[in-house]
Amino acid sequence: MKKYLILLLLTTFFGFAQQQVQPNLETPNSALYTHMYFLQPDSYQPEKAALLIQNKGKSEAIDLVIRIKKIYDGKGILLNFSKIPTDPNYTDTIKDPLSGFVKIEKKYYPAPKELPQIYLIKYGNKWGYSGESVEAIDELYHQIFKYDFTYLERRFPQIFSKTFKGVVLWKPIVLLFIIGICIIIYYLLRFLLNLLFRAINRLIIKSNTDVGPISEIRKVTRPLIFIIIIEYLKRILPSLQLLRLNTGLFLMLNIAETVFWVFFAINLLRFVIAYYNYLNIKPDTRLQEQLSPIIIKVLNSFIIFIGFLHLLTLFGVEPTTVLAGASIGGIAVAFAAQDSVKNLIGTFVIFLDKPFHIGDWVEMGSVVGTVEKVGLRSTIVRAADTSVFQIPNSKVAEVEINNKGLRIFRRYQTELGIRYDTPPELVQGFVHGIREIVKAHPDTRDESYNVEFTGFGDSALLILVNVYFKDLDWGVEQSSKHRLHMAIVKLAKALGVEFAFPSSTVIIEQFPEKKGADLKYNTNQKVIETAIEDSLHEFKNSIKLEDGSMKSDTQG
Repeated sequence: MKKYLILLLLTTFFGFAQQQVQPNLETPNSALYTHMYFLQPDSYQPEKAALLIQNKGKSEAIDLVIRIKKIYDGKGILLNFSKIPTDPNYTDTIKDPLSGFVKIEKKYYPAPKELPQIYLIKYGNKWGYSGESVEAIDELYHQIFKYDFTYLERRFPQIFSKTFKGVVLWKPIVLLFIIGICIIIYYLLRFLLNLLFRAINRLIIKSNTDVGPISEIRKVTRPLIFIIIIEYLKRILPSLQLLRLNTGLFLMLNIAETVFWVFFAINLLRFVIAYYNYLNIKPDTRLQEQLSPIIIKVLNSFIIFIGFLHLLTLFGVEPTTVLAGASIGGIAVAFAAQDSVKNLIGTFVIFLDKPFHIGDWVEMGSVVGTVEKVGLRSTIVRAADTSVFQIPNSKVAEVEINNKGLRIFRRYQTELGIRYDTPPELVQGFVHGIREIVKAHPDTRDESYNVEFTGFGDSALLILVNVYFKDLDWGVEQSSKHRLHMAIVKLAKALGVEFAFPSSTVIIEQFPEKKGADLKYNTNQKVIETAIEDSLHEFKNSIKLEDGSMKSDTQG
């Protein structure tokens, strides 16, 4: 029994040993496998790999398939056979990388992003490289392998053909030399950019120090320098012909380049915001101080998300799958957080339009008060009674806003009613005296005001007083009104002018032995002028006393 088992095992072993991989061009998968398999050191039979080249001589076809493999290795492209189609009648329906048109053909691109010029087509019942791909091989080869380092092996074979454990010694030596060049490039670019920044600083803000937005641009250039160095490495590494090692090196370089692009975009955003804030310096920049960090965080999150999606594509995830997943996820998030998205957009609108600043007195629909804070979701307004309104930014962006904090002056208008029996001389003197008070008032605009006898009311002669206060603060405005009102009341008392009130007059002069009330008005012009001068003098003295007491309270 044991002899039969041993015989069965030996037969099975020799049967497997005699099996050999045969060229197979029936599908894109088997054709590319044939190409790669018969160019491996353990199974090197280039004449079988050359079957993928049509209409060329044997030696030329062998040279072409070897060059194509070197192009794959030089670009760091590792073919994933689990994703290469095994359908003999596979049709390509993706966008043609060269023409941009969608075609339906029996065509397959092994690396559509990295090598859009190389693709397979079906010849009868076999798959092979297209004529256009064959014609593009020489140009691609010279583009990728710009530096012929193998010349060292041919020129100095005794020195540069030496190996250590299968590794050609000159390749790591040249790689170290290239790394040294990259270090020199880094410090040279940093030195030149520093000189450039100082020159820009002198032109813009007249300073040799790192102040203003120029200090932020240094953070932008550091990742940019690394991106330049990585691009240099990606161009020179294929010429070293490190074969499969290039796959790992290019993956690491692409990951590093993606990370540096993310840092570059984030720092560039900070520089733009800093430069924008620098050019928009205003007395009150608290709105920018509150919104700038919020805007930066939101945009940074978006940049990091885009970088993460690109990293997924580097690890073999299909770009269409990534975009579809991102779109579906974005739609789901948008539906789940519609209000939050609206408020976020409203925040951007507030930042760009700047309809108000922190501390401004505004009217937003039915809400009237002082803007205290603008957040990512809502704006906080404190009303005159100290109650707090929290308004979503989406509504703030849509509602009509009356920003009284942007007024140049505060307008105040009132009507004074004096008795109908006031003599014209006193009416004119009263109007003239109020004008002089407005001119002498320290808080009103003396070049823009109106004090006029404007009409006849039901029970009074009407005098319009229209003035503009310089200070926009509500409390200061009330204090200014108080000064103005007190001066007008004292002027009226000095002139003997009485204010009217709603009343009905009954004429009794025709009744026997009855006489009407006859007020004694002094219409002497000198008396009127003296009363006006005395009232103005008293008003100016009171202003000096009030200002002096306010200064002493402040110093105390």
